[in-house]
Amino acid sequence: MTKILNVQNLRKTYVSGSKNLTVLDDISFAIPSGDTFAIVGPSGSGKTTLLGLCAGLDRSDEGTIELCGKKLGKMNEDQRALLRNRKVGFIFQDFQLLPTLTALENVSVPMELQGVSNASVSAMELLAKVGLENRHDHYPSQLSGGEQQRVALARAFSNKPEILFADEPTGNLDEETGGKVIKLLFDLNKEMGTTLVIVTHDLDLAGMSKHVLRLKGGKMMINESTPVS
Repeated sequence: MTKILNVQNLRKTYVSGSKNLTVLDDISFAIPSGDTFAIVGPSGSGKTTLLGLCAGLDRSDEGTIELCGKKLGKMNEDQRALLRNRKVGFIFQDFQLLPTLTALENVSVPMELQGVSNASVSAMELLAKVGLENRHDHYPSQLSGGEQQRVALARAFSNKPEILFADEPTGNLDEETGGKVIKLLFDLNKEMGTTLVIVTHDLDLAGMSKHVLRLKGGKMMINESTPVS
């Protein structure tokens, strides 16, 4: 089966004062196309750093990352940005909606920038899938946290990504609202055949994924219940 994300011997170090701080140390895993994958661990374990490296938002010090068939280490920033724009979706803990745009515009504008015809129609269809077709003309400040994250969810799927990275997608939501958002996320992911990578500290959420990678102190913690390839 095709591996949409292949990470080998990844290492990332930051300079902290006079010392080098190793955030990730010898991380290796591969994700088959269409699978669901969770990265779990306590705060400071390197989860978000790993997600950023896998998405080409930062560069590793050692190791290789192949995303959607492209070796990130051989690409410049513009090339990586183009790859993300065409192949990757994102969902963040703090929603990151544009406050001056309506829900419909937050979903449609990324498609318009890619030259998609009838972007508004497609955006309305996505809003309907997350139950917000009647809130399309509302601004983020007029929406609840759960509604904002559902708009962000619709936006994340707007470019029909091959892989979607979700960084603590329920971190700012209560348990009931978060549960509804996660169900929508997994349902949309299955419907569209996207590969899903979730960063979370929630073991119940991680357990919904086919594969789980556990991090502790920047290192992989592997056992039989947490396959990583």
